[in-house]
Amino acid sequence: MRLGRARLRPGCADAIRTNGTRPNRPIGPLGTGATRYPQGRDQGEGIQHGVHGSPVVNDAWIAGAIFVVAYLMIAVERWDRTLIALLGGFLVVLLGIVSQEEAFAAIDLNVILLLTGMMVIASIVSETGFFEWLAIRSVRMSRGNPMRLLIILSVVTAVISAFLDNVTTVVLMTPITLSVSRRLGISPVPYLISQVLASNVGGTATLIGDPPNILIGSAAGLGFDAFLVNLAPVVAIILVAFVFIAMVSFRGDLRVPSERQEAALAETEALAIRDRPLLVKSLVVTGATIVGFLLHTALGLEAATVAVLGATVLMLVAERKPADLLREVEWSTLFFFIGLFILVEGIVSTGIVTDIADALLRATRGDLAVTTLALLWLSAAVSAVVDNIPYTATAIPIVQQLIDGGMDGEPLWWSLALGACLGGNLTIVGASANVVVANLAMRSGYRITFWQFLRYGAAVVLASMLISTVYLWVRYLS
Repeated sequence: MRLGRARLRPGCADAIRTNGTRPNRPIGPLGTGATRYPQGRDQGEGIQHGVHGSPVVNDAWIAGAIFVVAYLMIAVERWDRTLIALLGGFLVVLLGIVSQEEAFAAIDLNVILLLTGMMVIASIVSETGFFEWLAIRSVRMSRGNPMRLLIILSVVTAVISAFLDNVTTVVLMTPITLSVSRRLGISPVPYLISQVLASNVGGTATLIGDPPNILIGSAAGLGFDAFLVNLAPVVAIILVAFVFIAMVSFRGDLRVPSERQEAALAETEALAIRDRPLLVKSLVVTGATIVGFLLHTALGLEAATVAVLGATVLMLVAERKPADLLREVEWSTLFFFIGLFILVEGIVSTGIVTDIADALLRATRGDLAVTTLALLWLSAAVSAVVDNIPYTATAIPIVQQLIDGGMDGEPLWWSLALGACLGGNLTIVGASANVVVANLAMRSGYRITFWQFLRYGAAVVLASMLISTVYLWVRYLS
């Protein structure tokens, strides 16, 4: 899951800097030093007091109850998911479980601004007819075969996601998919679901493909090449399995009327371009933005800075008014994330996620193989419903302590990466990319329901975890 700020949990940064030794006092939000964990939490003394002096056990129960109720309300889809997330998030604040400062610090502006910038860029690019050009090209490459088209779009998305942020990838690919479906006269839902699942799979392969990998790489001192060598092989196998699952799952939903297929094949790409000068400007700026994403760590810039800068430059050279383009931004999606960030902060700051991880690791009794595989499956399960970034940051010092105690760190780091990144495919709220695609589809008149996504995502996650289990066992544990 990609929701949440790419920052370490309180105490995690200090734990990493001191080579795994837990600090005496956890750091607070924005470096203030304010205690966010219960006193004595990092000393193993158990949960005693909450952020406002109330018993943490009460805070944890209340935060957990609010999270579960909100999640169920989102799942049944009777109410607007954005309103439910906002209501749940600010209820946590109102009850004093999370302070206002902590709630606002939990809102990841990097995600919000990254989405905003890429939505503006995609809106301008769409004016040129470029997405229609790509759609026609994709249809012609697939020769109008809907299953072959699904495979092409999914594989392309997975490859792009290995080198770009998942959300950026789906923001760019969704307009293409919607255009393809319109030309073929079919529902885009199977294509959209398969693409977002593929984006989460592909992003697992590299250091920059998914935020949990960035956290793990920083904590463990692992570079781009280490992730590529250790994760790309298993991701390639998972991608093949995903394609097979998609072919089986969607075979009954991909019927194209013969007349629409012939008409789509008869279209030529050149006729799709409506504004060639604007296309040239858009491609140059978009290309520069993508290069910025690849180099943002070396440049010391956040991905959001690159995205907003790219959007600003493109609006300037395209001579477009910001007020007009900002109307195209998916504000409902952005505010859903804001509510969810605060809601998740409630269950993270009260120690619920940490308690689950600690209990499971104690149950493994220090066995490397059992601990590695338990960490893999736990990470996948938690990341399906909780932000994988705070979960990963919570798990990092635990893994570091196990390594300091004599365990081999290699299988532990890779199991954490695989579980956290791939688990987001289980539910529609399991990853930022999932939510973005669902909202873009809704805006175009197509609804992707919670249970519809779960039906397909469950098979992919189960296959991913089984393959990852075998891979970890054969390569590191046998």
